[in-house]
Amino acid sequence: MRKLIKNGIIVTASDTYQAEILIEDGKISQIGSNLSSAGAEVIDAKGCYVFPGGIDPHTHLDMPFGGTVTKDDFETGTIAAAFGGTTTVIDFCLTNRGRPLKESIQTWHEKSKQKAVIDYGFHLMIAEINDDVLNELPYVINEEGITSFKVFMAYKNVFQADDETLFRTLVSAKEHGALVMVHAENGDVIDYLTKKAIAEGKTEPIYHALTRPPELEGEATGRAAKLTGLANSQLYVVHVSCADAVEQITEARSKGFDVWGETCPQYLVLDKSYLEKPNFEGAKYVWSPPLREKWNQDVLWNALKSGQLQTLGSDQCSFDFNGQKDLGRDDFTKIPNGGPMIEDRLTILFSEGVRKGRISLNQFVDITSTRTAKLFGLFPKKGTIAVGTDADLVLFDPNAERVLSAETHHMAVDYNAFEGMKVTGEPVSVLSRGEFVVRDRQFVGKPGSGQYLKRAKYSVYESLNRNETLPI
Repeated sequence: MRKLIKNGIIVTASDTYQAEILIEDGKISQIGSNLSSAGAEVIDAKGCYVFPGGIDPHTHLDMPFGGTVTKDDFETGTIAAAFGGTTTVIDFCLTNRGRPLKESIQTWHEKSKQKAVIDYGFHLMIAEINDDVLNELPYVINEEGITSFKVFMAYKNVFQADDETLFRTLVSAKEHGALVMVHAENGDVIDYLTKKAIAEGKTEPIYHALTRPPELEGEATGRAAKLTGLANSQLYVVHVSCADAVEQITEARSKGFDVWGETCPQYLVLDKSYLEKPNFEGAKYVWSPPLREKWNQDVLWNALKSGQLQTLGSDQCSFDFNGQKDLGRDDFTKIPNGGPMIEDRLTILFSEGVRKGRISLNQFVDITSTRTAKLFGLFPKKGTIAVGTDADLVLFDPNAERVLSAETHHMAVDYNAFEGMKVTGEPVSVLSRGEFVVRDRQFVGKPGSGQYLKRAKYSVYESLNRNETLPI
Protein backbone atom coordinates (compact mmCIF):
# COMPACT_ATOMS: atom_id res chain seq x y z
CA MET A 1 0.00 0.00 0.00
CA ARG A 2 1.10 3.56 -0.69
CA LYS A 3 1.77 5.59 2.42
CA LEU A 4 1.98 9.35 2.84
CA ILE A 5 3.77 10.79 5.87
CA LYS A 6 2.61 14.32 6.64
CA ASN A 7 3.48 17.06 9.15
CA GLY A 8 6.84 15.67 10.23
CA ILE A 9 10.21 17.41 10.21
CA ILE A 10 12.64 15.49 8.00
CA VAL A 11 16.20 15.28 9.29
CA THR A 12 19.14 13.96 7.29
CA ALA A 13 22.88 14.26 7.84
CA SER A 14 22.86 17.53 5.94
CA ASP A 15 19.36 19.07 6.08
CA THR A 16 16.40 19.72 8.37
CA TYR A 17 13.11 20.71 6.75
CA GLN A 18 9.36 20.10 6.77
CA ALA A 19 7.94 18.07 3.88
CA GLU A 20 5.74 15.14 3.03
CA ILE A 21 7.05 11.70 2.09
CA LEU A 22 5.26 9.38 -0.32
CA ILE A 23 6.13 5.69 -0.07
CA GLU A 24 5.44 3.22 -2.88
CA ASP A 25 6.62 -0.37 -3.19
CA GLY A 26 8.86 -0.04 -0.14
CA LYS A 27 10.75 2.99 -1.44
CA ILE A 28 10.44 6.75 -1.18
CA SER A 29 8.87 7.90 -4.44
CA GLN A 30 8.28 11.59 -3.74
CA ILE A 31 9.28 14.26 -1.21
CA GLY A 32 7.51 17.59 -1.32
CA SER A 33 4.48 19.65 -0.34
CA ASN A 34 0.80 18.96 -0.96
CA LEU A 35 1.47 15.50 -2.40
CA SER A 36 -1.52 13.52 -3.59
CA SER A 37 -2.93 11.17 -0.96
CA ALA A 38 -5.06 9.24 -3.48
CA GLY A 39 -4.98 5.56 -2.58
CA ALA A 40 -2.50 6.15 0.22
CA GLU A 41 -2.61 5.55 3.94
CA VAL A 42 -1.95 8.92 5.58
CA ILE A 43 0.38 8.93 8.57
CA ASP A 44 0.39 12.03 10.74
CA ALA A 45 3.90 12.71 12.07
CA LYS A 46 3.02 15.98 13.79
CA GLY A 47 5.40 16.74 16.63
CA CYS A 48 7.93 14.20 15.37
CA TYR A 49 11.22 14.23 13.59
CA VAL A 50 11.45 11.81 10.67
CA PHE A 51 14.89 10.20 10.68
CA PRO A 52 16.36 7.64 8.30
CA GLY A 53 16.34 4.29 10.06
CA GLY A 54 19.29 3.74 12.33
CA ILE A 55 22.04 1.39 11.19
CA ASP A 56 23.83 -0.50 13.95
CA PRO A 57 27.25 -1.57 12.65
CA HIS A 58 28.15 -3.73 15.64
CA THR A 59 25.96 -6.52 17.02
CA HIS A 60 26.49 -10.03 18.35
CA LEU A 61 23.21 -11.93 18.11
CA ASP A 62 22.94 -15.65 18.92
CA MET A 63 26.71 -15.74 19.43
CA PRO A 64 28.57 -18.40 21.41
CA PHE A 65 31.06 -17.00 23.90
CA GLY A 66 32.62 -18.12 27.17
CA GLY A 67 30.75 -21.41 27.38
CA THR A 68 27.34 -19.88 26.77
CA VAL A 69 25.36 -18.06 24.04
CA THR A 70 24.11 -14.48 23.93
CA LYS A 71 20.57 -14.21 25.26
CA ASP A 72 19.22 -12.16 22.35
CA ASP A 73 18.98 -13.91 18.99
CA PHE A 74 18.05 -12.47 15.60
CA GLU A 75 14.37 -12.33 16.59
CA THR A 76 14.46 -10.73 20.03
CA GLY A 77 17.53 -8.66 19.15
CA THR A 78 16.05 -7.13 16.01
CA ILE A 79 12.69 -6.51 17.69
CA ALA A 80 14.51 -4.57 20.40
CA ALA A 81 16.56 -2.77 17.74
CA ALA A 82 13.38 -1.70 15.97
CA PHE A 83 11.88 -0.32 19.16
CA GLY A 84 15.07 1.69 19.48
CA GLY A 85 14.80 3.17 15.98
CA THR A 86 17.26 0.84 14.24
CA THR A 87 16.18 -0.66 10.92
CA THR A 88 19.43 -2.38 9.87
CA VAL A 89 22.03 -4.31 11.84
CA ILE A 90 25.37 -5.71 10.74
CA ASP A 91 26.22 -8.75 12.83
CA PHE A 92 29.60 -10.42 13.35
CA CYS A 93 29.95 -13.86 11.81
CA LEU A 94 32.55 -15.86 13.75
CA THR A 95 34.79 -18.28 11.89
CA ASN A 96 36.75 -21.36 12.92
CA ARG A 97 40.41 -21.88 12.13
CA GLY A 98 40.95 -24.63 9.60
CA ARG A 99 37.35 -24.56 8.38
CA PRO A 100 35.99 -22.95 5.17
CA LEU A 101 34.65 -19.41 5.52
CA LYS A 102 31.52 -20.50 3.62
CA GLU A 103 30.71 -22.88 6.45
CA SER A 104 30.59 -20.10 9.04
CA ILE A 105 28.60 -17.81 6.76
CA GLN A 106 26.02 -20.54 6.24
CA THR A 107 25.75 -20.99 10.00
CA TRP A 108 24.96 -17.28 10.39
CA HIS A 109 22.38 -17.45 7.60
CA GLU A 110 20.70 -20.27 9.48
CA LYS A 111 20.72 -18.27 12.71
CA SER A 112 19.05 -15.27 11.08
CA LYS A 113 16.62 -16.57 8.48
CA GLN A 114 12.95 -16.54 9.48
CA LYS A 115 13.88 -14.56 12.60
CA ALA A 116 15.03 -11.01 11.79
CA VAL A 117 12.29 -8.37 11.70
CA ILE A 118 14.55 -5.73 10.11
CA ASP A 119 17.24 -5.91 7.42
CA TYR A 120 20.67 -7.23 8.28
CA GLY A 121 24.13 -8.00 6.95
CA PHE A 122 27.27 -9.70 8.20
CA HIS A 123 30.87 -8.81 8.96
CA LEU A 124 33.26 -11.77 8.76
CA MET A 125 35.90 -12.60 11.35
CA ILE A 126 39.35 -13.39 9.98
CA ALA A 127 41.31 -15.55 12.43
CA GLU A 128 43.99 -16.76 10.04
CA ILE A 129 45.36 -15.95 6.60
CA ASN A 130 46.47 -18.74 4.29
CA ASP A 131 45.90 -19.79 0.69
CA ASP A 132 42.51 -21.34 1.49
CA VAL A 133 41.25 -18.13 3.11
CA LEU A 134 42.66 -15.92 0.36
CA ASN A 135 41.04 -18.06 -2.30
CA GLU A 136 37.65 -17.72 -0.62
CA LEU A 137 37.69 -13.94 -0.23
CA PRO A 138 36.47 -13.14 -3.77
CA TYR A 139 33.44 -15.39 -3.18
CA VAL A 140 32.77 -13.81 0.22
CA ILE A 141 32.88 -10.30 -1.22
CA ASN A 142 31.30 -10.76 -4.64
CA GLU A 143 28.72 -13.47 -3.96
CA GLU A 144 27.84 -13.02 -0.29
CA GLY A 145 28.27 -9.24 -0.35
CA ILE A 146 30.29 -9.32 2.86
CA THR A 147 32.72 -6.45 2.42
CA SER A 148 34.07 -5.98 5.95
CA PHE A 149 36.40 -8.25 7.89
CA LYS A 150 37.10 -8.23 11.62
CA VAL A 151 40.43 -9.08 13.20
CA PHE A 152 40.69 -9.49 16.98
CA MET A 153 43.85 -8.20 18.61
CA ALA A 154 42.64 -9.53 21.98
CA TYR A 155 41.16 -12.70 23.54
CA LYS A 156 44.35 -14.74 23.39
CA ASN A 157 43.85 -18.43 22.56
CA VAL A 158 40.23 -17.73 21.62
CA PHE A 159 39.84 -15.09 18.88
CA GLN A 160 43.18 -13.27 18.82
CA ALA A 161 45.09 -13.12 15.54
CA ASP A 162 48.76 -12.19 15.19
CA ASP A 163 50.13 -9.09 13.48
CA GLU A 164 50.97 -10.99 10.30
CA THR A 165 47.33 -12.01 9.96
CA LEU A 166 46.21 -8.43 10.51
CA PHE A 167 48.69 -7.03 8.02
CA ARG A 168 47.90 -9.59 5.32
CA THR A 169 44.20 -8.99 5.86
CA LEU A 170 44.79 -5.26 5.33
CA VAL A 171 46.71 -5.97 2.12
CA SER A 172 43.98 -8.30 0.84
CA ALA A 173 41.24 -5.84 1.78
CA LYS A 174 42.93 -3.13 -0.24
CA GLU A 175 43.11 -5.46 -3.23
CA HIS A 176 39.50 -6.66 -3.04
CA GLY A 177 37.68 -3.53 -1.79
CA ALA A 178 36.88 -4.46 1.80
CA LEU A 179 37.07 -2.60 5.10
CA VAL A 180 39.12 -4.14 7.93
CA MET A 181 37.76 -3.81 11.45
CA VAL A 182 39.79 -4.36 14.59
CA HIS A 183 39.07 -5.03 18.22
CA ALA A 184 42.10 -3.08 19.41
CA GLU A 185 43.51 -4.25 22.73
CA ASN A 186 46.90 -5.85 23.36
CA GLY A 187 45.78 -9.41 24.07
CA ASP A 188 49.22 -10.73 25.04
CA VAL A 189 49.70 -8.25 27.85
CA ILE A 190 46.07 -8.62 28.98
CA ASP A 191 46.63 -12.39 29.20
CA TYR A 192 49.64 -11.83 31.47
CA LEU A 193 47.84 -9.32 33.68
CA THR A 194 44.70 -11.43 34.11
CA LYS A 195 46.67 -14.54 35.06
CA LYS A 196 48.67 -12.50 37.56
CA ALA A 197 45.51 -11.05 39.11
CA ILE A 198 43.86 -14.45 39.51
CA ALA A 199 47.03 -15.89 41.03
CA GLU A 200 46.93 -13.07 43.58
CA GLY A 201 43.32 -13.83 44.47
CA LYS A 202 41.92 -10.74 42.75
CA THR A 203 38.72 -12.21 41.35
CA GLU A 204 36.10 -9.43 41.57
CA PRO A 205 34.56 -7.80 38.46
CA ILE A 206 36.57 -4.58 38.89
CA TYR A 207 39.73 -6.49 37.99
CA HIS A 208 38.33 -6.97 34.50
CA ALA A 209 38.95 -3.25 34.02
CA LEU A 210 42.20 -3.12 35.96
CA THR A 211 43.76 -5.87 33.83
CA ARG A 212 42.71 -4.17 30.58
CA PRO A 213 44.08 -0.63 31.10
CA PRO A 214 43.50 2.09 28.49
CA GLU A 215 47.18 2.08 27.54
CA LEU A 216 46.69 -1.36 25.99
CA GLU A 217 43.78 -0.12 23.88
CA GLY A 218 45.81 2.87 22.78
CA GLU A 219 48.85 0.76 21.92
CA ALA A 220 46.85 -1.71 19.83
CA THR A 221 44.94 1.08 18.07
CA GLY A 222 48.17 2.83 17.15
CA ARG A 223 49.76 -0.42 15.97
CA ALA A 224 46.76 -1.25 13.77
CA ALA A 225 46.72 2.29 12.35
CA LYS A 226 50.42 2.18 11.49
CA LEU A 227 50.03 -1.19 9.78
CA THR A 228 47.11 0.28 7.82
CA GLY A 229 49.28 3.15 6.64
CA LEU A 230 52.05 0.74 5.67
CA ALA A 231 49.59 -1.39 3.68
CA ASN A 232 47.92 1.71 2.19
CA SER A 233 44.66 0.09 3.26
CA GLN A 234 41.58 1.03 5.27
CA LEU A 235 40.72 0.46 8.94
CA TYR A 236 37.68 0.79 11.19
CA VAL A 237 38.35 0.64 14.93
CA VAL A 238 35.36 -0.74 16.83
CA HIS A 239 34.15 0.25 20.33
CA VAL A 240 36.64 3.03 21.09
CA SER A 241 36.43 3.62 24.84
CA CYS A 242 39.19 6.00 25.89
CA ALA A 243 41.37 9.01 25.17
CA ASP A 244 44.39 6.80 24.45
CA ALA A 245 42.66 5.26 21.42
CA VAL A 246 41.12 8.54 20.23
CA GLU A 247 44.59 10.10 20.19
CA GLN A 248 45.95 7.33 17.99
CA ILE A 249 43.04 7.56 15.53
CA THR A 250 43.35 11.35 15.37
CA GLU A 251 47.09 11.12 14.71
CA ALA A 252 46.60 8.52 11.98
CA ARG A 253 43.93 10.61 10.26
CA SER A 254 46.16 13.68 10.45
CA LYS A 255 48.73 11.73 8.44
CA GLY A 256 46.14 10.94 5.78
CA PHE A 257 45.62 7.32 6.81
CA ASP A 258 42.21 5.88 5.95
CA VAL A 259 41.21 5.18 9.55
CA TRP A 260 37.72 5.43 11.06
CA GLY A 261 36.48 5.09 14.64
CA GLU A 262 33.33 3.87 16.36
CA THR A 263 32.29 4.35 19.96
CA CYS A 264 29.29 2.99 21.86
CA PRO A 265 26.61 4.50 24.13
CA GLN A 266 27.92 2.70 27.21
CA TYR A 267 31.26 4.50 26.99
CA LEU A 268 29.52 7.87 26.64
CA VAL A 269 27.45 7.64 29.84
CA LEU A 270 28.83 4.88 32.11
CA ASP A 271 32.21 4.65 33.84
CA LYS A 272 34.54 2.23 35.60
CA SER A 273 32.89 2.69 39.00
CA TYR A 274 29.96 0.56 37.84
CA LEU A 275 32.21 -2.52 38.00
CA GLU A 276 32.64 -1.87 41.73
CA LYS A 277 28.94 -2.33 42.53
CA PRO A 278 28.49 -4.68 45.51
CA ASN A 279 27.01 -8.19 45.56
CA PHE A 280 28.58 -9.06 42.20
CA GLU A 281 26.37 -6.44 40.49
CA GLY A 282 29.53 -5.15 38.80
CA ALA A 283 29.45 -8.23 36.56
CA LYS A 284 26.58 -6.64 34.64
CA TYR A 285 29.09 -4.11 33.33
CA VAL A 286 31.82 -6.51 32.23
CA TRP A 287 32.54 -6.08 28.53
CA SER A 288 35.62 -5.36 26.47
CA PRO A 289 37.13 -2.84 26.26
CA PRO A 290 36.05 -2.14 29.84
CA LEU A 291 34.42 1.01 31.12
CA ARG A 292 36.94 3.78 31.78
CA GLU A 293 37.47 6.67 34.16
CA LYS A 294 34.61 9.14 33.75
CA TRP A 295 36.76 11.93 32.27
CA ASN A 296 37.16 9.89 29.08
CA GLN A 297 33.49 10.58 28.28
CA ASP A 298 34.20 14.22 27.40
CA VAL A 299 36.99 13.10 25.06
CA LEU A 300 34.63 10.72 23.26
CA TRP A 301 31.88 13.32 22.93
CA ASN A 302 34.34 15.85 21.56
CA ALA A 303 35.68 13.28 19.10
CA LEU A 304 32.17 12.65 17.80
CA LYS A 305 31.54 16.38 17.47
CA SER A 306 34.84 17.02 15.68
CA GLY A 307 34.51 13.99 13.41
CA GLN A 308 37.53 12.08 14.72
CA LEU A 309 35.05 9.34 15.65
CA GLN A 310 32.32 8.84 13.09
CA THR A 311 29.85 6.16 14.17
CA LEU A 312 28.00 4.71 17.15
CA GLY A 313 27.64 0.94 17.42
CA SER A 314 25.83 -0.83 20.23
CA ASP A 315 28.20 -3.79 20.60
CA GLN A 316 25.03 -5.64 21.58
CA CYS A 317 26.18 -8.82 23.31
CA SER A 318 23.65 -9.66 26.00
CA PHE A 319 24.00 -12.22 28.78
CA ASP A 320 21.61 -12.70 31.70
CA PHE A 321 22.93 -11.63 35.08
CA ASN A 322 21.40 -14.76 36.60
CA GLY A 323 22.60 -17.94 34.96
CA GLN A 324 25.23 -16.45 32.61
CA LYS A 325 27.16 -13.54 34.12
CA ASP A 326 27.36 -15.46 37.39
CA LEU A 327 29.48 -18.12 35.71
CA GLY A 328 32.32 -15.86 36.80
CA ARG A 329 31.23 -15.22 40.38
CA ASP A 330 34.56 -16.55 41.70
CA ASP A 331 36.71 -15.60 38.70
CA PHE A 332 36.20 -12.40 36.70
CA THR A 333 37.84 -14.00 33.63
CA LYS A 334 34.85 -16.36 33.39
CA ILE A 335 32.23 -13.60 33.30
CA PRO A 336 30.82 -13.58 29.74
CA ASN A 337 31.88 -10.28 28.14
CA GLY A 338 29.09 -8.12 26.80
CA GLY A 339 25.97 -6.12 27.55
CA PRO A 340 22.47 -5.26 26.27
CA MET A 341 22.71 -2.01 24.29
CA ILE A 342 20.86 -2.43 20.99
CA GLU A 343 17.58 -0.84 22.07
CA ASP A 344 18.86 2.32 23.74
CA ARG A 345 21.58 3.38 21.28
CA LEU A 346 19.69 6.16 19.48
CA THR A 347 17.83 7.50 22.48
CA ILE A 348 20.99 7.88 24.57
CA LEU A 349 22.81 9.70 21.77
CA PHE A 350 19.83 12.00 21.25
CA SER A 351 19.13 12.67 24.92
CA GLU A 352 22.75 13.09 26.04
CA GLY A 353 24.09 14.42 22.76
CA VAL A 354 21.54 16.54 20.90
CA ARG A 355 19.46 17.68 23.88
CA LYS A 356 22.56 18.70 25.84
CA GLY A 357 24.18 20.51 22.91
CA ARG A 358 27.12 18.14 22.49
CA ILE A 359 26.28 17.33 18.85
CA SER A 360 23.87 18.76 16.29
CA LEU A 361 20.69 17.11 15.08
CA ASN A 362 22.26 16.49 11.67
CA GLN A 363 25.36 14.99 13.28
CA PHE A 364 23.06 12.66 15.20
CA VAL A 365 21.71 11.27 11.92
CA ASP A 366 25.16 11.02 10.40
CA ILE A 367 26.53 9.16 13.43
CA THR A 368 23.61 6.74 13.83
CA SER A 369 22.87 6.03 10.18
CA THR A 370 24.42 7.87 7.24
CA ARG A 371 28.13 7.42 7.91
CA THR A 372 27.66 3.73 8.66
CA ALA A 373 25.74 3.27 5.40
CA LYS A 374 28.57 4.93 3.48
CA LEU A 375 31.36 3.02 5.17
CA PHE A 376 29.72 -0.38 4.86
CA GLY A 377 28.40 -0.30 1.31
CA LEU A 378 24.71 0.39 2.01
CA PHE A 379 24.45 3.99 0.83
CA PRO A 380 22.31 5.44 -0.69
CA LYS A 381 19.85 2.54 -0.47
CA LYS A 382 20.06 2.97 3.29
CA GLY A 383 21.15 5.82 5.53
CA THR A 384 19.28 8.83 4.19
CA ILE A 385 15.87 10.14 3.18
CA ALA A 386 15.80 10.76 -0.56
CA VAL A 387 13.78 9.77 -3.62
CA GLY A 388 14.61 6.18 -4.50
CA THR A 389 15.93 5.09 -1.13
CA ASP A 390 14.44 2.30 0.95
CA ALA A 391 11.63 3.66 3.11
CA ASP A 392 13.41 2.88 6.38
CA LEU A 393 12.03 5.65 8.55
CA VAL A 394 11.74 6.54 12.23
CA LEU A 395 9.06 8.85 13.59
CA PHE A 396 10.78 10.19 16.69
CA ASP A 397 9.19 12.21 19.49
CA PRO A 398 11.96 14.55 20.72
CA ASN A 399 10.05 15.54 23.85
CA ALA A 400 8.99 12.16 25.23
CA GLU A 401 10.42 11.60 28.69
CA ARG A 402 10.96 8.15 30.14
CA VAL A 403 13.19 6.04 32.37
CA LEU A 404 15.22 3.19 30.88
CA SER A 405 14.56 -0.10 32.63
CA ALA A 406 14.58 -3.86 32.21
CA GLU A 407 10.89 -3.75 33.13
CA THR A 408 10.03 -1.93 29.92
CA HIS A 409 12.74 -2.86 27.42
CA HIS A 410 12.19 -5.46 24.69
CA MET A 411 15.48 -7.34 24.91
CA ALA A 412 15.38 -10.90 26.25
CA VAL A 413 18.03 -10.22 28.87
CA ASP A 414 17.21 -9.87 32.58
CA TYR A 415 18.81 -6.47 33.23
CA ASN A 416 19.32 -3.09 31.59
CA ALA A 417 22.80 -1.55 31.64
CA PHE A 418 21.23 1.93 31.85
CA GLU A 419 18.68 1.05 34.55
CA GLY A 420 17.06 4.16 36.04
CA MET A 421 18.54 6.59 33.52
CA LYS A 422 16.14 9.42 32.65
CA VAL A 423 16.12 10.22 28.93
CA THR A 424 14.30 12.51 26.56
CA GLY A 425 13.35 11.34 23.07
CA GLU A 426 11.72 8.13 21.87
CA PRO A 427 10.89 6.38 18.59
CA VAL A 428 7.11 6.30 18.18
CA SER A 429 6.81 4.39 14.90
CA VAL A 430 9.40 2.61 12.78
CA LEU A 431 9.08 1.49 9.16
CA SER A 432 11.30 -0.96 7.32
CA ARG A 433 11.03 -0.76 3.54
CA GLY A 434 7.69 1.02 3.93
CA GLU A 435 6.11 -1.46 6.34
CA PHE A 436 5.53 -0.77 10.01
CA VAL A 437 7.63 -2.80 12.41
CA VAL A 438 6.70 -0.62 15.37
CA ARG A 439 3.54 1.47 15.24
CA ASP A 440 2.55 3.84 18.02
CA ARG A 441 5.02 2.08 20.31
CA GLN A 442 3.55 -1.37 19.60
CA PHE A 443 5.27 -4.19 17.74
CA VAL A 444 3.48 -5.01 14.49
CA GLY A 445 6.32 -6.63 12.57
CA LYS A 446 6.85 -10.22 11.53
CA PRO A 447 9.83 -12.47 12.24
CA GLY A 448 11.49 -13.35 8.95
CA SER A 449 10.47 -10.11 7.22
CA GLY A 450 14.01 -8.73 7.48
CA GLN A 451 16.10 -9.15 4.34
CA TYR A 452 19.75 -10.14 4.11
CA LEU A 453 21.77 -7.31 2.57
CA LYS A 454 24.59 -7.89 0.12
CA ARG A 455 26.79 -4.84 0.49
CA ALA A 456 28.87 -2.91 -2.02
CA LYS A 457 32.66 -2.82 -1.92
CA TYR A 458 34.43 -0.23 0.18
CA SER A 459 35.44 3.04 -1.45
CA VAL A 460 36.90 5.92 0.51
CA TYR A 461 35.53 8.34 -2.09
CA GLU A 462 32.04 6.90 -1.77
CA SER A 463 32.24 6.77 2.01
CA LEU A 464 32.83 10.51 2.01
CA ASN A 465 31.06 11.94 -1.02
CA ARG A 466 28.67 9.47 -2.62
CA ASN A 467 25.64 11.07 -4.27
CA GLU A 468 22.57 11.08 -2.05
CA THR A 469 19.86 10.33 -4.63
CA LEU A 470 18.79 7.24 -6.46
CA PRO A 471 16.68 6.82 -9.58
CA ILE A 472 13.40 5.05 -8.96
